[in-house]
Amino acid sequence: MTLVAQNKEFAGSESREKLTAVVEAALAEVKQLGASSAKAAIGLSQGLSVTVRLGEVETVERTRDKALDITVYFGKRTGSASTTDFSPAAVRDTARAACTIARYTAEDEAAGLPDADRLAKKIPDLDLYHPWNPEPEEAIEMARICEDSARAVDARIVNSEGANFSAGQGFEILGNSLGFVGSVATTRFSLSASVVAETDSGMQRDYWWTSARSRAGLETPENVGREAGRRTAMRLDARKLSTRRCRVLYEAPIASSLLSHLISAINGRALYREASFLQGHLGQKIFAPFVRLHEQPHLKTALGSAAFDDEGVATSARDLVRDGVLLGYVLDSYSARKLKMQTTGNAGGVFNLTLDPGALDFKGMLRELGSGLLVAELIGFGVNTVTGDYSRGAAGFWVEGGEIQYPVEEITIAGNLKEMFQSIVVVGDDVDVRGSVRTGSIMLDGMTVAGS
Repeated sequence: MTLVAQNKEFAGSESREKLTAVVEAALAEVKQLGASSAKAAIGLSQGLSVTVRLGEVETVERTRDKALDITVYFGKRTGSASTTDFSPAAVRDTARAACTIARYTAEDEAAGLPDADRLAKKIPDLDLYHPWNPEPEEAIEMARICEDSARAVDARIVNSEGANFSAGQGFEILGNSLGFVGSVATTRFSLSASVVAETDSGMQRDYWWTSARSRAGLETPENVGREAGRRTAMRLDARKLSTRRCRVLYEAPIASSLLSHLISAINGRALYREASFLQGHLGQKIFAPFVRLHEQPHLKTALGSAAFDDEGVATSARDLVRDGVLLGYVLDSYSARKLKMQTTGNAGGVFNLTLDPGALDFKGMLRELGSGLLVAELIGFGVNTVTGDYSRGAAGFWVEGGEIQYPVEEITIAGNLKEMFQSIVVVGDDVDVRGSVRTGSIMLDGMTVAGS
């Protein structure tokens, strides 16, 4: 079956038909060489990135990349090879290289293509392709306006790490020996700024960004810059906290990291290696009873949308957690076989993983917090997915009476993820949609905050 995404043609020099022919030629070549099954994937990308710092252009970069990856199976032996040359001779050489590698690898009973009945049969139009090719001058002007807006917020903003604008588009086509050929074109644009402020007590930095599939989906350069400047100025004259146990509110852009730790723990590769603190927790309550966490892979224009995963398996909406109970893992075909389960269509990750929001906006969340810590930045990687132990450096704000009182820094927040998930008391409606994990701010009933 040949499936074609419904969005417009990728604005590359090579047609979709020509690239499909390359994939099909690769599959035919490895079959002739004796492979029992195979897959081939082509990826094309092109983009523009500019950086402006203190009003001056620092970098202007254009990128254009392409690659063909071939994976073959001789029974349960696997081999892979890649090339950036799509000529018939190069495709044949790459196919031969993959087959040669496969003959020298050990057998792996979990290796192989996904089951044919799990492959995508239809590809919905997810509206992921919105081509816009700004000239460098336009991109530079957007970055310059963004940085100028950030620096103008407060006289104490004395330096800048720069503003960056990037525009990219890509095309991917995947085929396998089961007859599947699917393709998709995508675009992504982003704009960010980071500035530095200073008082007698020291320097602080912060940033803000916007990201979307289309130009229309971006915040204006002025808004991005003003938010970057506002956040930086708010962090001036930060204090240290004494060690205590208190309520903690993760701001929405930071809260997504909590869900990322969950995904790491219920990922098939961690589970079959018995390297997860959630080993054997399927069907058990791991969150507060009101929590629902689900995938929405077919949201139009969303950054985490996809009609099929990296294996061609159809994606579908599903609950991972409902009423606080863990209902599903995150599996590709390999890890599913290791666990004697079925793939969940998550080769390559999760797709618009969404934590259902509550009714409170951010100000309402602060009032609900009452007295506690608002976390605006996390530092370091002190998370152990084997034990669930959690300890990360943090910065943010101390809140009293539901109002931000002063910024804080040089603190560590610690707990265990299993207990932290259970202690979620409120989720805000301030959902951050700038990635594949979508959540509002998250409040935890209590964590240890280590300070001075």
